[in-house]
Amino acid sequence: MNKQTYAGIPEDLAKLETAKIVLIPVPYDGTSTWQKGADKGPDAFLDASANMELYDIETDSEVYLQGVFLADAVTENTSPESMVEAVHKVTKSYIKKNKFVTVIGGEHSVSIGTIRAFNEMFENITVLHIDAHADLRKSYEGSTCNHACAVYEASQTTNLIQVGIRSMDSIEKTVMDEEKTYFAHEMAVDDGWMDAAIDQMTDNVFITFDLDAFDPSIMPSTGTPEPGGLLYYETLEFLKQVFEEKNVVGFDIVELCPNEIDKSSDFLAAKLYYKMLSYKFQDQNIEDHFESNFHNSTQNGNKKTKFNTEDDNN
Repeated sequence: MNKQTYAGIPEDLAKLETAKIVLIPVPYDGTSTWQKGADKGPDAFLDASANMELYDIETDSEVYLQGVFLADAVTENTSPESMVEAVHKVTKSYIKKNKFVTVIGGEHSVSIGTIRAFNEMFENITVLHIDAHADLRKSYEGSTCNHACAVYEASQTTNLIQVGIRSMDSIEKTVMDEEKTYFAHEMAVDDGWMDAAIDQMTDNVFITFDLDAFDPSIMPSTGTPEPGGLLYYETLEFLKQVFEEKNVVGFDIVELCPNEIDKSSDFLAAKLYYKMLSYKFQDQNIEDHFESNFHNSTQNGNKKTKFNTEDDNN
């Protein structure tokens, strides 16, 4: 990946020391099972971001002025497990620096690492999973770190709420909490799904957003497009409400699979990311100190982990 500043912002706004926001690219596509190319997603996202207008009309804000540090890409790809551990380690290190940490994938397996880090660093966390697919397999094709397993661990260790689901295997029903799952066909006829989902959330929320949650009419460039998805403004309405009512502690966006013919999907991903930042910081003055609210009773966060954390003290 080419090293640059996020969205072409001035270098004085892109320094780790002063930026409130960290963006970690993870160009990984090791386990996807149909269309390949999600490893090209972060570069396409960054290219589109550099061509956006940076004033957000809705929030009357320029969130880039809060500072956005573009971290080095996580390029570990020797195995799905090693990639997940690398993402976990890097994400956790930036949370400890009191930053608002965001990740751009890459396929959805990268979220196993990001969720693991946030779960360890924040109390009583809700994972809001916005996706076309349930991603609840315990393992798939010989690995627990496959893209089809993206939120299995979260289902066991966090308050998992799933939105937009419209494709799954029957085995996933044995894991799924259907009371906290909002199926696309039900959402289409239920005006109350947004309030219902938010009512089930704890105060601290991490959002993992698979771009195939969107209808392929507006997001064709993803690995496994599914008909019947979310549209742009209903998605923003929901996200805005989540950011207003809950403490969103971070988020990732995954599964952009760019193609040369149509750049609109790249631009949608870029605008979605910027809009989510705008919702997070719309009430914060530039000069205000950012407090991430991670649990700091110990340097290592609020949970002892069963996973490899030999670098926890870094």
